[in-house]
Amino acid sequence: MNIALIGSGGREHALCHKIVQSDKVNKVFCIPGNAGTSKIAINIKIDALDFENLLTTIKKYKISLVIVGPEQPLVMGIVDFLEKNKIKVFGPNKYAAQLEGSKAFMKNLCKKNNIPTANYKVCKKKADVLEFLNISQLPVVVKADGLASGKGVTICYKKNEVIKVSEEIFLGKFKSSKKLVLEEFLAGEEASYFLIVDKKNFIFFGSAQDHKKVGEKETGPNTGGMGAYSPAPIIKKKIEKKIINRIIKPTLSALKKKGKPFTGFLYTGLMIKNNEPYLIEYNVRMGDPECQVIMPRLDTDIIKIINFSLKNNLDKIKVKWKKRKCMTVVLCSKGYPGNYLKNKPINNLNNIKLDKKSIIFHAGTKIDKKKLFSNGGRVLNVTSSGESFLKIRKKIFVILKKINWRHGFFRRDIGWRVI
Repeated sequence: MNIALIGSGGREHALCHKIVQSDKVNKVFCIPGNAGTSKIAINIKIDALDFENLLTTIKKYKISLVIVGPEQPLVMGIVDFLEKNKIKVFGPNKYAAQLEGSKAFMKNLCKKNNIPTANYKVCKKKADVLEFLNISQLPVVVKADGLASGKGVTICYKKNEVIKVSEEIFLGKFKSSKKLVLEEFLAGEEASYFLIVDKKNFIFFGSAQDHKKVGEKETGPNTGGMGAYSPAPIIKKKIEKKIINRIIKPTLSALKKKGKPFTGFLYTGLMIKNNEPYLIEYNVRMGDPECQVIMPRLDTDIIKIINFSLKNNLDKIKVKWKKRKCMTVVLCSKGYPGNYLKNKPINNLNNIKLDKKSIIFHAGTKIDKKKLFSNGGRVLNVTSSGESFLKIRKKIFVILKKINWRHGFFRRDIGWRVI
């Protein structure tokens, strides 16, 4: 079968790398892909958000399955559009994608279904913000309602900071929405719990912990993610039972009752406090960079899993995992997550020899006249597996030192909780 994978980041390179290993696959087309996917698949440089043009392309290349990597097309309704046009697609419908597309939608669903989460208020104007501040203790978390590439969350320690950040969102800083959610701050340890979901069943699809802050010691502004590791040691069996029974089952049940069951990858962003899980966020796709540390551990054909899910038969498949740990460190363009350097050459990547447990996933990269250039804020994901997180990180640092690119930076403390 021919498969199209939508997206251009490190997540998509990691997915693509796993997809091409399937004996069920003939050709893989990445739309638009990056320099990394171009080596193992066929990149098609079209705008995946132009659904009509995408449909024409799918028919032209006889694509029988579309896998959607990023959140934007899902929130815009790509699954509904393709299904209407009789194209097989893996991902949630537009209604269910609001779990990520609207913080207000997600929080209101939690409230209606008694799902443990931080106290909150949906705010549309300054008066709403002041009302919440009058009854809340600092710090307060300000979250843009719509999509913001992982940069729409700010922890504020002063009232005037809450007001300033809120006003920026009201004025359209993130374009996707002019409303926001204010939340009480939950102190604890963050972790991500992944699932694949069909209309009847769900299966565990890995756990991970990432580092969202740009600076070491968790300082500076939020990013899309500076590194990650898997599995997440904090998610022990007792906590996992609570996650499933108190958070996941009520969420999926609520969507089914609306006649809009969730399907696809589901990323549950959690705060673990005193061995109790609280829902921080849902993402309706694999995480980035969490996907880059889950795919190398997966020991079952991913297309086989997806095919079972499309037939609502996830209860009939057993997913196997390699008994190893995995870590990735993100190499970013200087200036990220603000105004970062663009189109800077990366000279010697092809000359770096890697062992079988290491791989460099491409994110913001492109090929121009047979040369490799940076093409985004997060550029490369240096990834490795092994028995010990400490040894894995040391191996990653050796690889990073070999990369001839003076316009990048990375965090040196990825995995500090487990090292």
